[in-house]
Amino acid sequence: MKSCPIPSLFYGFCFAGMGLLITFVFEHAYEYTSGLTSGFLLLGPFLSMGLYEISRRREKGQNCSLAPTLVVWKRNAGNIGVFAVVLGVIFLVWARASLVVFALFYTNEMPNLSGFLEQVLRFENFEFLSVYFMVGLLFATIVFAVSVVSIPLMLDRNQDAITAMLASVGALARNPATMMAWAVGIVGLTIIGFMTFHIGLVVLMPIIGHATWHAYRDLVEPLEE
Repeated sequence: MKSCPIPSLFYGFCFAGMGLLITFVFEHAYEYTSGLTSGFLLLGPFLSMGLYEISRRREKGQNCSLAPTLVVWKRNAGNIGVFAVVLGVIFLVWARASLVVFALFYTNEMPNLSGFLEQVLRFENFEFLSVYFMVGLLFATIVFAVSVVSIPLMLDRNQDAITAMLASVGALARNPATMMAWAVGIVGLTIIGFMTFHIGLVVLMPIIGHATWHAYRDLVEPLEE
């Protein structure tokens, strides 16, 4: 990010802007805000595509221009489109599941933003928090399993979507402890970004995106020249 600050921070501001927009639009409907905001973790691999391309270009000694990263999806549009549909479907199912959990387990009157965060930090409504966490963890695990290296593979090797997702699941299966630690790190940094009212995402999301590219390089054996 230090070497390519402008394009990196551009994507960071996009993440932060979307988070702030969601919070503003659904100011008094946190059953929607929490579902959509946590959906960042589900759609993050797709939204971070430009950051992967920045890291790839720097690795090859190319310039860090923003423009090429905005259309990087064209390199393998069909398969990236298939992957985007898969993540989109998971996100929609998660959004519906989130609403169901709110309807069944959230017992208090819906508060404003500060009130909602206060309830979470004080572990009030513990039954709701437990169920919401478990359901969210299930969806996040599915997305993490199929997306650890899938988009980097599709960008770097023009791989098809199914093979890329299977390779991603295989990488997780071969390195479960390390990948779970990596997942906790991603979630932890993202939560820090949320708790700063999304401002922290300006820096944290580019860091996560660039780190994901290097994780891909470490996880997947390079092609022989």
